[in-house]
Amino acid sequence: MLFVADSAKQKIQELMKKENLGQDYFVRVSVTSGGCSGLTYNMDFDNESRPNDQVFDDNGIKVVTDLKSFLYLCNTTLEFSGGLEGKGFYFNNPNAARTCGCGESFAV
Repeated sequence: MLFVADSAKQKIQELMKKENLGQDYFVRVSVTSGGCSGLTYNMDFDNESRPNDQVFDDNGIKVVTDLKSFLYLCNTTLEFSGGLEGKGFYFNNPNAARTCGCGESFAV
């Protein structure tokens, strides 16, 4: 399961409205090689399903990931922190053994 915190839900809804994205759009998250810790998170809006997509609906937000990425993201919560010291969107990932200082990459 992938989870969406209230803070992320509010920001996602705000961004979708600003971009005029319809009900057929969802949040796509994935993990790719890169970053200073070895793996990096990706997040975008999408409206096309792919083979082997894993689909989750939490807190009224549809989140989709590929099967390989889900192995790294299982039980992760998407969160948002705003303000001057805010990180923006970030992943609270219980599977990460370590993360880099910027929080954009991790290792398992």
